[in-house]
Amino acid sequence: MTGRSAVPVASGASVSGYVEVPEGWERLGAEGPGPFVTAELLRAPDGHVVRWRSRSHRKSSDGRRRFAGAGGDAPREPVWWRPRRRQWWMAVLFMVGSACFLVGGVAAQWSTTSRPAIGVVFFVGSIFFTSAAYLQYAEAVNAERGVGQPPGAATRRWRPVSWEPHRIDWLASLVQFVGTLFFNVTTFTGMKHGFTVHQSNARVWAPDALGSIAFLVSSELAYAEVCHRWVGFRWSSLSWRIVGLNLLGSIAFGISAIASFVEPATGEPVSARLANGGTSLGGLCFLVGALLLMPEAAAEERAAADTGAPAGAQAAASSGIAGV
Repeated sequence: MTGRSAVPVASGASVSGYVEVPEGWERLGAEGPGPFVTAELLRAPDGHVVRWRSRSHRKSSDGRRRFAGAGGDAPREPVWWRPRRRQWWMAVLFMVGSACFLVGGVAAQWSTTSRPAIGVVFFVGSIFFTSAAYLQYAEAVNAERGVGQPPGAATRRWRPVSWEPHRIDWLASLVQFVGTLFFNVTTFTGMKHGFTVHQSNARVWAPDALGSIAFLVSSELAYAEVCHRWVGFRWSSLSWRIVGLNLLGSIAFGISAIASFVEPATGEPVSARLANGGTSLGGLCFLVGALLLMPEAAAEERAAADTGAPAGAQAAASSGIAGV
């Protein structure tokens, strides 16, 4: 399946991208999967053409505001130690949560650790997942709305929530956040014992399955945002590797959920080994993906600060948008 290709639009025409284009700027084309716009081709008043990409725009928004607040001379922090950045904390929280699921899955399969202790590890990991997922949702909600403006010119008051279902990044982050809430439920109830087979499937397996479905949907939306189509490859892109790892991790979680269904006839899961292996693999993929969020955020911020380009925009030499 492929997404739509670049679509030229008339001067001054409006497309469904959420950024606001200042007077004098011209929208030349848009690209994205299905009804979503993930990239736009814009012409500035001086005639130069830039490509706007939704993920780059979002990831650089916070850095651009800091850059503007420091008068254009914001100090640069190390890639791996940026505690004053919300994106750094988001990555750290995702890493801790992922590590908990990785360790919990390995321990459940091979360790002699007690089941209650393993259950606590999973529940703690789910709380870190939820905290990180909300930061990611807030990042989408508070992304700059302007393009082609000085850094920080369109800064608005921080908002905890919004309603923007036409944005693929907003939708992906919201679905993932909901998925983490299901994981909160399944890991919390999973710490209890004495359930019947029906109760176990209803109270533990069902929210696990729903959370896994939510992660799959969210990961595919994030993947499509980077590829600008539902399926694509961007081998040299760090962002593509991140969303690819997250998609792989979500598939592993989905396999784990299927394998953990308790069969009424035997009172045993379909495959405990597959369930634990899927959880461990998913945790590992999410862990590496979260780690790579740090250099991605640093690179986006530095690019915006060095070039002074509009957030999420790159100079374009051609009139097309293919290959963005």
